[in-house]
Amino acid sequence: MTRRFYSSFALITFMAFFSCGGDDKPTPSKSKEQVASEKLTGEGAQAWVIGEDGFVTHKGSDETADFADFEIVFSATAGNKAYTSSNSNLLFDESGSWFFEGTNFDKLSLSGNQPAAGQEIAFSGQGNTLRLEFNVPAPANGRVNALAGDYVFMLEKK
Repeated sequence: MTRRFYSSFALITFMAFFSCGGDDKPTPSKSKEQVASEKLTGEGAQAWVIGEDGFVTHKGSDETADFADFEIVFSATAGNKAYTSSNSNLLFDESGSWFFEGTNFDKLSLSGNQPAAGQEIAFSGQGNTLRLEFNVPAPANGRVNALAGDYVFMLEKK
């Protein structure tokens, strides 16, 4: 009986010793803002282009050819959220900052002076795609009336 007791005791001690793992702390879950930011910026900065399967519509009409070389880069480092764009046909500024609109983290706004600046831009996407949807209101002075209307940009990671 004592032999069985010592064997059981040794087995329990052995199991208890090895079941006590290290102090691996669980990885904290990301906030909704972090998840949304990473959708735009990847792990710091992400370039988006029209690519092979992307497109641009304006007022429901295909305008992809006018934006064939369009590129926008979103970055976020140490609380600084910035963007750069090229070949935007005067729709986006060449650079500026961006910020989330509201607390759902599915809309953003860009700084700048071009028509897309200051507009609420809805964004969505998974993996290698990013969809931007926004409206440019008709300006009071008629300066860029041709650019007014609804836009959809379907972009791919560069």
